[in-house]
Amino acid sequence: MSTKRFENQVAVVTGAGRGIGEAIAKRLAAEGAKIAVVSRTESNSARTADAINAATPGVAKPYAVDVSHFDAVQKAGDQILADFGRCDILVNNAGITRDTLAMRMSSDDWDVVLQTNLKGAFNFTRAILRAMVKQRSGRIINISSVSGLMGLPGQANYAASKAGLIGMTKSIAREIASRGITVNVVAPGFIETDMTSVLNEEVRKGALSQIPVARFGATDDIAAAVSFLASAEASYISGQVLAVDGGMSM
Repeated sequence: MSTKRFENQVAVVTGAGRGIGEAIAKRLAAEGAKIAVVSRTESNSARTADAINAATPGVAKPYAVDVSHFDAVQKAGDQILADFGRCDILVNNAGITRDTLAMRMSSDDWDVVLQTNLKGAFNFTRAILRAMVKQRSGRIINISSVSGLMGLPGQANYAASKAGLIGMTKSIAREIASRGITVNVVAPGFIETDMTSVLNEEVRKGALSQIPVARFGATDDIAAAVSFLASAEASYISGQVLAVDGGMSM
């Protein structure tokens, strides 16, 4: 991470208050980008922005917004563009789970996951896309999941939202490819985060048995993949899914 390959670039990272999003925001900042740190709560977005600014003063600003609310996201997008003047990289990472078997899943469990994980990514893409088209450059990276590639029991809502993200990515990638903008997916497997720390030992052992490299991933593994897809080296890659899952979905 010695290079400053994102110098003079602005990155928007949603769900950046913790876990994978926080790691992505810190990685892009370390490589020279200015960061709009988006989280649902002011405390989480401010904490990540403060940590980034402690390492590289003045490059990060926090924004508290619920990505599932279209109007709030459009307003936040306008504010980010006003504050930074541009957006070069958008990482749609915000996501939640409400795991339960389909026969027990409530309408609310379904709706809230789809609205956050899928509609939330659309909302932010919609808020930023016009600016990218105008500057005729940009990178959009959507964080899906191994669950969206192969389905996991108890995750009908989550898998649907993450598979939907892949379809949305491919459609938008086709729409804007001629404008110098790429749109790709990173699909994490089991990554050590707050979200996976609540899994009991039996579930963890079951998951581990499905991973050929025989370990869970780290948030930095995802941040590295995002950094690559956001870089100039990935300018000829669009509409693709990069699974970072230790071989789980192969």
